[in-house]
Formats: sequence, structure tokens, C-alpha cells
Amino acid sequence: MLNDSEILSPPAALSVIERETEALKFPMGSEAKTGSLLRTLAATKPGGAFLELGTGTGIGTAWILAGMDQHARLTSIDNDATVMAVARRHLGHDPRVTFHTVDGAQFLATLCGQQFDFIFADTWPGKYDHLDEALSLLKPGGLYSIDDLLPQPSWPDGHAAKVTALIADLHHRADLLLTTLSWSSGLIVATKRA
Repeated sequence: MLNDSEILSPPAALSVIERETEALKFPMGSEAKTGSLLRTLAATKPGGAFLELGTGTGIGTAWILAGMDQHARLTSIDNDATVMAVARRHLGHDPRVTFHTVDGAQFLATLCGQQFDFIFADTWPGKYDHLDEALSLLKPGGLYSIDDLLPQPSWPDGHAAKVTALIADLHHRADLLLTTLSWSSGLIVATKRA
């Protein structure tokens, strides 16, 4: 029987990262279903260049790394050194990932001309603002994924309108093919047209 709540083989570091996430009272970690999907999508890009915008405590990072092969490389950024310290502590030994504690908008500006096979945008820059800059970094055939599109308790006042505008913007882009998923926290997976 199909059971989408059954998450098989979670990353080894996930349980300790989740415990530390709870201890920090950090409410924005990726859900297990989202993580499982990220792992599967990451596996489609062997040797790929990956970009994670919004490391948080590294929950999504752990899932992405679990899907990447040994030749792939992940650049992960966050502006909050406290939460990112959890990711660094438990995932920083992996030579495939490089962490940057920096403002996302400023970091996107430094990437001009680079290309990524996979972008997971889990923070404002690259999602609610600086979207064009992020999508310009996506290779043809590359995957762009976002989550937290269904109402969340952590949303600030007025955020629902921003989500609606983002979804409409993505739907009207001729350079993307996308699938919306009213599942987990609400996701969009998009592919850049060749």
C-alpha cells in the first residue's frame, strides 16, 4: 500500500540535527517529505553543481547531500550564523558542501555567470526577492525547488499575498516548466527549458 508518510532511510545526521533544531526553537526546518523529494531530485544530477539558499540548521542540506553523488558539489548559504552552526557541526566534514554565512541577496550578486544544475530556495532571496537573479543561475534542464507554499504558523502578517504573487509569477514564466504540489509544506519543482 502506498504510504507517503513512510520516509525510508533518512540521512544519518538527521536525527541529531532535528534535536538541535528543536532545542534552538528554530521553526523553519524542512519537513521529512520535502527532504525525501529533495534527495530524489538531487540524485538526478550526477556530478552536478547545487545551490541551497537558506541552510537553516541543515535539515534540507542533509537530504540534498544524501542524494548527491561523490562528484557533485553543494554551495549552501544562510545569514544566521547560530542556526548554520548546527549544519556546519554535523555536515561540515563532507567535502562536497561549502557553507557561507552571508546575506543571500549579496551572495547571489557574486555568482553572476555561474550555472547550477539544482537550486533549492528556502529563504527570501532567490524566492520572494531576487528571483530573476537566482533563475539566471539555473542551467537549461536544471531544477529549481521551493517549499513552504501552504500556510505555515511561522508566516508573518501579509505573507500569504507574497506566496500568491510568487506562484503566479512562476506560472507565467515561459522559461520554466513546473509542477505544484499541495503536499508536505507545499512545493513547486520547476525545470528550466533548454
